[in-house]
Formats: sequence, structure tokens, C-alpha cells
Amino acid sequence: MFRILQIRPSPTWLYQGDAYQVVRCGLTGGKGVPASVGRHPVVFATFTAPSFGAVHHRHVPRHTCRSRQRCDCRPAPCRARSNAGICPHGRPAACFARHDTDDPRLGQPLCLDCYDHAHQVVWNYFSGELWRRTKQAADRRLAAVCRKRGIPFVQVVTASGNVRWVLPVRVSHGKVAEMQRRAAVHFHVLLRLDGVDPDNPDDLVPPPAGITLDDLEDAIHAAARQITVTTPPHADQPQGWLVAWGEQVDVRRINSAGGELTDGKVAAYLAKYATKATEATGYCSTRLTAATIDDFADPEGDHIARLIDACWRLGRPTLDVTTSGAATADDRQDRLDAKSNAYAGLRRWAHMLGFGGHFLTKPRRYSVTFGKLRDTRATHRRTEDDQADTITVGTLTYIGAGWPTDGDALLANTAARQRRESRRIGREELAHEAWLTGAAA
Repeated sequence: MFRILQIRPSPTWLYQGDAYQVVRCGLTGGKGVPASVGRHPVVFATFTAPSFGAVHHRHVPRHTCRSRQRCDCRPAPCRARSNAGICPHGRPAACFARHDTDDPRLGQPLCLDCYDHAHQVVWNYFSGELWRRTKQAADRRLAAVCRKRGIPFVQVVTASGNVRWVLPVRVSHGKVAEMQRRAAVHFHVLLRLDGVDPDNPDDLVPPPAGITLDDLEDAIHAAARQITVTTPPHADQPQGWLVAWGEQVDVRRINSAGGELTDGKVAAYLAKYATKATEATGYCSTRLTAATIDDFADPEGDHIARLIDACWRLGRPTLDVTTSGAATADDRQDRLDAKSNAYAGLRRWAHMLGFGGHFLTKPRRYSVTFGKLRDTRATHRRTEDDQADTITVGTLTYIGAGWPTDGDALLANTAARQRRESRRIGREELAHEAWLTGAAA
């Protein structure tokens, strides 16, 4: 009896590889994306959450290491304040420790009672809406630039036969969400400038000559400064919460002369976070229910336990309160306020600390789709072993699936796991050597 062993790669490894291809093809082309996108202006922007209270952090004023991933530089004191005193709850408001990269205190509040856990989970929950409005504001800013410089809008015919005048430039993006150690989400976004072909609106063409990379950077910074979201009223916060970006909005160009960022580095960096969730915080669980919430939520517990408790408490069934000073003249804000029990989803996403979005999102126009990559891989697997001349020397009869004993299953799974780990370490070492070679050059 022969048993055929086929070790398949883990779904996580496959998804990370697909995410790398999706991001990379949007920067350099390939897999159906024209190579001309490599000449389109592209920036890499990072949007962070604001402060919800003082936390332990590691700050290196000047790096002397060769790789930030293996940084062994001496950090500055965490929060050295000679006159900080103590907080209202009697805890020190300063920290003079120099935290290592693996210090468990990193991301933890200096005072759990001073920290605004409710505001943070609300920010995580509405961060997707904040990004949507920011993207729209950047588009409006570019539209104003086009009008000011006399760049005409483009007339296109929709699939239904209607004629529309559209902006001659559009911003395609690929967005990855990363959970920080303090359990607040921040976004890494690739933003690429594309033009519009009136004859084939779906084609990827360069933007008009009158729109430059400086205009894109200016639009992003302006939108990040101006856009805020006032959440609907809640029984615990009748005026709602203000959701806005933090002060650290970093925008850097890719493949620019003398720049550190290349398309390969950015694609690998974003793909790394495509399969991560809350692991950076030291917490991970499946979806919580009324039967399991008490095992994780505690209003007097640690940082993560209080965040989960805030999600469950704010997501409780409440009366539909729609009259509040939180409403504005903006129609989108009015529609948001009109939703009944707008915080109910916090219970559904309590295991994600309030964040209910996907960790990797993009419009279809940005790059190749995950579905196309999966279909191509499935077709390749079905045809890779096909041969024109096949000689049948015997037949096999199906007798079952799996392993005869638990010991055999353990050995096979261990071998597969070791092989995956070896490949992962090899890829990291090759990337590290490539970085050292580039730094030495």
C-alpha cells in the first residue's frame, strides 16, 4: 500500500504571498496590470490614532543600528519629566525607564484609571468612516487644484449609457491596518495618482501633466488636518465622541531619488500585516459571546480587559437617542446620527478591540484581485502534472484520508511546520542581506 504525502503551504503563508503580489503589482505592474503604473506618482502615508492617555513607549533619538527590525540602540528614557508629579489617582505621571523592544510594559498606560478606554474603542470602531471621509476630502482637494489650473474634467459614458463629467485624476489606494501595542489601530496607505481615459474609463493611464506628486502630498496633509467624525450620541456620552487623526501623519515618496523606500520593501512590509490582528497587544481570541465575555472583560483589570469591557458596555442595547448637539449640517453626519444603536457592532468586534474592518483593503482598480490570484493558482495545480504521454503501470484505490495513528499525524504536521518556518527564516535572512548590501553600497 502506498500513501501519497503532499504538504500544502499554510493558508496564512499563501495569503501573505497573495497580499505581496497585490501590493507589488499596483506599484510595478504585472499579472494583468500594465507596467506603466510604475511611472505613476505614488506616496506611502501612515495615519495614526490620537492620544487617549500616556503610555510606556520606546524612543531612540538617533539610530546607529543597521536594521530597525533588529534595533539594539540605546533608547531615551520613556517619559522623563522632573516636574510631572502624580496623577489624580496617585500614580507617577513620569517614567524614567529605558525600555527594551520586548519589554511587556510597552503600550501599557501609566495609569489605567486616567486612560480613556471608551474613546479608544470608539475610535477603532469608526476609523473606517474617518478614512473614507479623508479619502473623499483628498479627492475634492485635487478637484479644486484642477479647476484652479484649468485642467478640464473628462466626459465618460457609464455602463448604463449616461454621460458623466468626472475628475481627470483619481487616487487609487491600497490600505493596511496595523494594531499598535497600545491596541489602537493605525493605517499604512499606498496612494497612487492615475488619469482617466474618456474612451476606456477602466484603463490605468498616467495622470495629467498639471497634477504632480506635491499636489497629492498637499491634498493628503490637508485632508488629515481638516477631517473629523463626530459619532452619534450615546447614553454614556450624549454629545458623542470626536474621531480624528493623530498628530503623526507621515507621507513619504516611493522610489524617489535617494529615498529609502522601494516598491519591494513597501510590499513586503504591508503583506506582513495582512494576516495579523491583535497579536501585537499580547491578546488573541475568537469572537466573544455572553457566555465567554466574563473570561476576558474586567472594568478593573489590565489594559486589554478594560478595552474589551468598554466594547461590551458601549455596545449594550440602548434606547434610540437621535437628538443631540452632535449633529452637524453635513448630510453624511446626519445619516450617521440617524442610525439606531450605532454602537451595537462594538459587541460583535469586542475580540478585535472595536476594530471591525478588514486589515487589507483596496479598490478593484488599484491592482490584481485576490480572486484572480486564487483562480490562477488552482488552474496551475490542476495542469502542472499533466503529461501528453502517460503510461499506466497500475491503479490506486481510495481507502481513506488522514493518518493511521496520532503519532503519524504528529510527525507529518511537525515536519510541515518546520519546513514552513525554515522558508520564513530564509526569506527574512535574504531580505536582511539585501538590505545590508544596499546600505554598504
